[in-house]
Amino acid sequence: MAFNRTLKGKPKAVGSRIVVLGATVCAIALLFLLSSVVFTTDSPKSQYIKYSSKDNKYLYWGTRIDCPGKHCGSCEGLGHQESSLRCALEEAAYLRRTFVMPSRMCINPIHNKKGILHRSTNATSEDQWAASSCAMDSLYDAELMSETIPVIFDNSKEWYKVLSTSMKLGARGVAHVAGVSRVELKENNQYSDLLLINRTASPLSWFMECKDRNNRSAIMLPYSFLPSMASKKLKDAAEKIKAQLGDYDAIHVRRGDKIKTRKDRFGVSRTLHPHLDRDTRPEFIRCRIAKWVAPGRTLFIASNERTPGFFSPLSVRYRLAYSSNYSHIIDPVIENNYQLFMIERLILTGAKRFIKTFKEDETDLSLSDDPKKNTKKWQIPVYDGDDTC
Repeated sequence: MAFNRTLKGKPKAVGSRIVVLGATVCAIALLFLLSSVVFTTDSPKSQYIKYSSKDNKYLYWGTRIDCPGKHCGSCEGLGHQESSLRCALEEAAYLRRTFVMPSRMCINPIHNKKGILHRSTNATSEDQWAASSCAMDSLYDAELMSETIPVIFDNSKEWYKVLSTSMKLGARGVAHVAGVSRVELKENNQYSDLLLINRTASPLSWFMECKDRNNRSAIMLPYSFLPSMASKKLKDAAEKIKAQLGDYDAIHVRRGDKIKTRKDRFGVSRTLHPHLDRDTRPEFIRCRIAKWVAPGRTLFIASNERTPGFFSPLSVRYRLAYSSNYSHIIDPVIENNYQLFMIERLILTGAKRFIKTFKEDETDLSLSDDPKKNTKKWQIPVYDGDDTC
């Protein structure tokens, strides 16, 4: 269930409508009754959020990550969407509110090779959305997440109970806001006393609301938060693979979209990461990691490189392992590449030494010295350098 977002311009609080059709009242009353039953059951997923109109207040950003906005008809990759979701969760933590999390996450077809995206020209927009998305609880453990920031899903009976209660509260129930800072939402009683805040986030991306993200002191949730919240079945699969790997090191090799080039007006190929194509080739990887990874070690490789046997030259020094070596563990568990990447990410971070593609923190080991974030400066790729070691 989603709100109609018609409020634009100067932000203000909007009370619920006073006049409600009799049929709507009956429907809401029924939902209220049904949702109250949920909290008397023994279902684990209904117990981690104990609803109380006196204790809990809620924050809702929308039914889809980065929507409304330019990503409603499509979506970005998992990392982009996680940045947006983390931003929303940060605001919920700051406001001390329960976050109403979208029950599904859009899957970018570029990042999916598992074949679950069945498109039909006759399908409705909602059917197409269902076919190009996956259940959020297939990716994340909401119960575990709620130990840090309470969350409920927007398809849960708990959420419908909140909606019905907000309507009963009238002007004290809900505010529809856009362009309001989180500080004002917390300190202004016009918003802070309400049961539900319905925010319209930046139409560019949700994470634009976290404008101070480059200021480390302003970040409430670390990058590692959502990866550590992976669903139980994904964690179990990763643990089984880690047990079979034993003592191992790991590298994440980002190629694909990051090494793409385009020609300038003189026909010269340029790229945003001039050294990356060179730095992520096996001969350069071998030299780069030699000081960190001893010969004979098991080396787990996660990469978006599609060329078969691309990393085989590294086998002269290391025992190579890929997620594809453990298909008997992974295939029964995953339905899309987001789930696969989340398993690989848990394996990478469980290694004795984890070498990233780009350095994100000062203590990180990396394959390339190119910055991960580029200022849109397209440069000529560099391929020379010493690959003998």
